[in-house]
Amino acid sequence: MTLKATVVLLLIVVALVLLATIAADDGNNQTLEGCRSDCGGVRVPYPFGIGNSSSVPHKSCFLQSSFELTCPNSTLYWGNIKVLDIKISQAKVDMSIPISRICRDGHYYRGVSIDIPSFTISSEDNKFVSVGCDTYGYLHSSYKDDDNATYSTGCITRCYGSSMEVEDGHCSGIGCCQVDIPPKMRMTFVKSFSFYNFSQTWRFNNCSYSFVVKKENYTFYREHLRNLPFEEFPVVFDWSVGDETREASRKRGTSYACKGNTTRNDSVPTGYGYICQCNKGFEGNPYHPLGCIDIDECKTGQHSCVSDHNCHNTNGFYTCFCPKGQSGNGTKEDGCHKKNFLPHIVIGTSAGFIAIFVGTCLLYLAHQKKKLIKLKEKFFEQNGGHILVQQGEESSHVKIFTADKLKKATNNYDEKLIIGRGGYGTVFKGVLENNTIVAIKKSKIVDPGQVMQFINEVIVVSKINHRNVVKLLGCCLETEVPLLVYEFVSNGTLFDFIHNEKKRNHFNWKNRLRIAAEAAGALSYLHSSASIPIVHRDVKSANILLDEDYTAKVSDFGTSRFVPLDQTALATMVQGTFGYLDPEYMQTSQLTEKSDVYSFGVVLAELLTGKKPLLLGKLKEKTNISIYFLSCLEENCLFETLQDGILNEENKQEIVEVANITAKCLRLKGEERPSMKEVAMELEGIRRMSKHQWVNNGDKNFEETQHLLPISSSSKGYEYGDSSSSSSHQNINYDSIIRDQEGAIALADGR
Repeated sequence: MTLKATVVLLLIVVALVLLATIAADDGNNQTLEGCRSDCGGVRVPYPFGIGNSSSVPHKSCFLQSSFELTCPNSTLYWGNIKVLDIKISQAKVDMSIPISRICRDGHYYRGVSIDIPSFTISSEDNKFVSVGCDTYGYLHSSYKDDDNATYSTGCITRCYGSSMEVEDGHCSGIGCCQVDIPPKMRMTFVKSFSFYNFSQTWRFNNCSYSFVVKKENYTFYREHLRNLPFEEFPVVFDWSVGDETREASRKRGTSYACKGNTTRNDSVPTGYGYICQCNKGFEGNPYHPLGCIDIDECKTGQHSCVSDHNCHNTNGFYTCFCPKGQSGNGTKEDGCHKKNFLPHIVIGTSAGFIAIFVGTCLLYLAHQKKKLIKLKEKFFEQNGGHILVQQGEESSHVKIFTADKLKKATNNYDEKLIIGRGGYGTVFKGVLENNTIVAIKKSKIVDPGQVMQFINEVIVVSKINHRNVVKLLGCCLETEVPLLVYEFVSNGTLFDFIHNEKKRNHFNWKNRLRIAAEAAGALSYLHSSASIPIVHRDVKSANILLDEDYTAKVSDFGTSRFVPLDQTALATMVQGTFGYLDPEYMQTSQLTEKSDVYSFGVVLAELLTGKKPLLLGKLKEKTNISIYFLSCLEENCLFETLQDGILNEENKQEIVEVANITAKCLRLKGEERPSMKEVAMELEGIRRMSKHQWVNNGDKNFEETQHLLPISSSSKGYEYGDSSSSSSHQNINYDSIIRDQEGAIALADGR
C-alpha cells in the first residue's frame, strides 16, 4: 500500500470517528419519525422541529408552538431570528442577535428588540457590552407574570483626548464596558446612546454600540471605536417546557414531556415550566418518545472495576466481578484475591447432602402422588363412577369434574367461600377455569348401599330443565363423599328475605306472590312432568333461592326420592326439617307427593305472617306456624297476623285467596290436600287476576270472595277432611305429634 493510500485511509477513519462522535453527542440527534433532522448543518432535535411529519399525517414535528422552527434557503430560523445551535441536555439554544448602534454620520439603529417570550437570555452564558468613548447602553426587560414589572441594566464608557489610552483586549470601562446579565430576562430591548453626539471624540470614535453576546465570543480592539465590523453576535437562550410559572408547574405536577428513564427538573433558570433530564446511567434525548437509553459503562470505561473484562453492564448501572479463581468485589479499590477453596469444599459437600435430600423428597412425593391417584380411583369406583360414565355416555347430561379442579375453584375449600351449611353438608362458592361461578355441595356422609340410587338421582336431576329449579351441572366422584356442582344463585334464600328486616323492606306482596307461584310451578314439574316423579322431601324457604332478578329457584335435592310410576308412596326413614315436616309422614313414614304439598303450605304461611316455622307459645312451649296460622283463620283474625307492610286495599282479595290455599295445603290427611299442580295453577290464576284491574275492583270483589276464608270451625274450607271434627282436636293432634317426634326422630337442620 502506498503512502498516499495510507494517508487517505487514515483520513477516512478519522472522518468516520468524528461523524460518530458528532452523532452521539448528548444523544440530541433524535427527531420524530418522518421529520427533518437538520437544516444547513444545524441539528434539529425534538422537542424542536420543522413542520409536520411526512410519515404520520397531521403530526407536528415539534412538542409545542414555541419550539417550531423553519428552514428557508437551508438556514434555520426561530421566527426571523437565525438559530445557530440547540443543546438538549443543557436546555439551551444559540441564536444570532443584531447589535444596536448609533453613529455620527446618521447611520444608526435606535434599538434592537429581542422578542422571544418563550425563552430567556442566559445569565451565565452571556455578557452585555457597550463600545465607544461617548457611550452608554442599557438592556431593558419586561417580566411576563406581572405586566408592571420591568427592570434594566447597562454600562457607561467615556474617554477624551487620545485613543492611545484604550488597550486592545480589555473591556474594563475605557472604550468598552461590560456587565453580567440578570436572570430571567425575556422580551428584551437593547439601546445604545451618545452623550455629546461624538462632538469630542469624532476623530477616533464614529459610533456607539450596545449588544448582548455569548461569553468568549467577542474581543475588544481599539479599531472597533472607528468601526465595529459585526452586525450580529451569538446569544445563548435558556428554554423550558410549558409556559406556567415554576411554582404553578410544580403544584400541577404535569410531566407529559418527560419520557422513559428521565427525571423532571423544576429548578429552571427561565422561571417557567420545567426541563427533562436523563437518569443517572442513561443518555439520549429525554423528550423523544423512545426516552433515554442505558449507558454501557463497561464499554465506555465509566466504571470502577479492575478492568473492562471484569465489568458487567446492567440497566442504568454496572457490576464488577473477579476473574475465575479469585474472590472479592472486583473494584479497583479493593481488588480481587485468590480464592480459599475450603469454603468451596464445604459448599460442595453441603450441596451433595441437599441433592440427596431433595431426591429423597421427590421420590416420596412421587410415591404419595401415585398413592393419591389410586385413592381417587378407589373413591371413583366406590361412588359409582363407572356406572355414571356408562349412563352419562348415553344421556350426555352429566359432567364429571376432577377433585383438583374443584379444589382449585374453592381455593382449597376456603371457609371464607362458604355460602351455606346444613345437616347434610356444606355449600361453597367456586369459580371454574372458564370463570363460571358455581355452588359446590360437599356432603358429610354417604351410604355405600345406595350408590346406584345416587347415580340414578344425579342423572335424572341433571336432566331437569326448569327455569325455577337450580340446575345440577355435574359431580365429582374422586373424593370419599361425592361433590355436587350446581349453578350459582346470587341473591340468597327466601328465608333471608322473609326474616331479615333490612331485606324485608323491599319485599312487597307482588314479589311474594310471584315467588310462591314460581316455586309451586317448579314442585309441580317435579311431581308431574319429570320422567320419574320426584318428591323433594325438604321443601322450605331456605331451599328456595333467589337470583339477581329475584326469580325463585328450588334447590337442594340431597334428600329427594323418586316415586316409581306404579307406586303412590314410599316407606322411608323420616327426614326433613322440623317445622316443615308433614305430620302424616311423621306418623306413618309413608312418603308421598302430598308431603311436599304440606311443607309448601308452611312456606306460604311464612310468606303471609313473616314468622318462622317454630314458635314459642305463651308458656314457652314449642309450637309451629301451622297451628298458629290455622288458629288465626278460625278466629277470623287473618289480617292481624300478616307481616307488616304487605297488606293494602288492593291486595286484600289476593291475600284471602292465598290464605285459603295455605289452609288446604296444611290439612292433616294427605289425600285431602290439593296436588302441587292444583296449587301452582291457583297461585298463577291469582297472579293473572291481579294484572287486570277490571277483576280487582275493590270492596265488592273482596266481599264476594269472603266465603273462601273460614270464619268458624263449622266451615269446611279449612278443615282437614275427616281427620278431625273440631279445631281443638286438630291442635291436640299437632301437639302430640310434635312432642312424640321431638325426642324420637333425628331431624335434619336447614341447609
